[in-house]
Amino acid sequence: MPSTQKYRIKDLAKANKRNFNFCGTTYINYVDISCVVENKFEGIQKLDCVEDTIPSRAKKAVEKNTIVYSAVRPNLKHYGIVKAPLENMVVSTGFITLDLTKKIDPNYFYYNITRQKYTDFLHTIAINNASTYPAINPSDLEELEIEVFDDFNVQKSIGDLLYTIDNKIELNNKINSELEAMAQTLYNYWFVQFDFPDGSGRPYKSAGGEMIFNPTLGREIPAGWEVVKIADYVNEYKGGDWGKKEITGNYTEKVRCIRGTDFPSLVGREHVNAPARYILPNNTNKKLSDGDLIVEISGGSPIQSTGRICYINQGTLKRFNTDIITSNFCKAISLKNINASYFIYLYWLRLYEAGIFFNFEGKTTGIKNLLFDTFVLTHFMPGVPNELLKSFNEQTAPLFSAVQQNLLEAERLATIRDFLLPMLMNGQITV
Repeated sequence: MPSTQKYRIKDLAKANKRNFNFCGTTYINYVDISCVVENKFEGIQKLDCVEDTIPSRAKKAVEKNTIVYSAVRPNLKHYGIVKAPLENMVVSTGFITLDLTKKIDPNYFYYNITRQKYTDFLHTIAINNASTYPAINPSDLEELEIEVFDDFNVQKSIGDLLYTIDNKIELNNKINSELEAMAQTLYNYWFVQFDFPDGSGRPYKSAGGEMIFNPTLGREIPAGWEVVKIADYVNEYKGGDWGKKEITGNYTEKVRCIRGTDFPSLVGREHVNAPARYILPNNTNKKLSDGDLIVEISGGSPIQSTGRICYINQGTLKRFNTDIITSNFCKAISLKNINASYFIYLYWLRLYEAGIFFNFEGKTTGIKNLLFDTFVLTHFMPGVPNELLKSFNEQTAPLFSAVQQNLLEAERLATIRDFLLPMLMNGQITV
């Protein structure tokens, strides 16, 4: 096994090296704590220094290979390594920044200090430090003792391997974003612009297809189309369940339970943490099937409505080793025509992004609830002919299948990475 030495982080890196110099800066790329989770940087805000309000926490400067580590609740893993800093990149004071001062491979250093045992250790310190919320001080991170291989080439081999795995996971995530964007573009072209292929394969509306004004919708729709309610597409509703944490009495049927918090990982990220639960055997009619849609009916926030939606297809089901259901805060929809699944999903998604569901919310005991029945029974929409739904499904199903295949691959890569990480760091295996 290669030789190692123990170091405190302060012997290898400088904490909070410098603040950003705003002099002469017209804009910044601001990174808040919520933008970073396990080395994924998303939602970075480009802010104009004159027209926008610059957050008071936007102060810390970063450079290539700076590690940002959230001081608040280390167990939430708001940390990452900046590989390609954006121009005028500024991070929140909620981060502790680390810049290397010794010759050590930056990727190796990042994966070493973010190992689960160190995360757990720092979170324990944060809890003990807690006044308002659990947080660590820069000195807590600086005093952390880690074991480092002496041979730089060994460090680099380990760092490169782990970073390559993460790069592949991130590539899958980017591909998925493009695949869903392609599906949304096709939806807009067919059902917003009404340029679906006509009988001759030409774009319907642009080629002069007849459009009729519909007073119920307040707009034109293709001639011959009906106006329907969302409920008209539905075959049955599947209620949620929470069951028991362990086998208890007649609660013997093991399932994984999808919560609202699992929606992003179900359709866009690599790992689903839906918990295992045990339900009554006579509740197995609540199990989800290919073509079902799930809607979050309770939750939200002042700036986020209820009504988030995700889809279930064969690829989704393959990501679980048991059947899946929804929690009590969600409702599943089975459609009369499975070919309508992605059409309804994308239609509903547009409504959600437009903020429509803020108008269909009530409150009980402080929790926002979607007025689901009211919405599906009163919201009118164009009734798309079955043949067109079938054609749209044939175009979009391969895209959403590929998304789930990429997510499954990313999950497996993450499992391999997490399996290898401690053994590589301990020298039990070598690259």
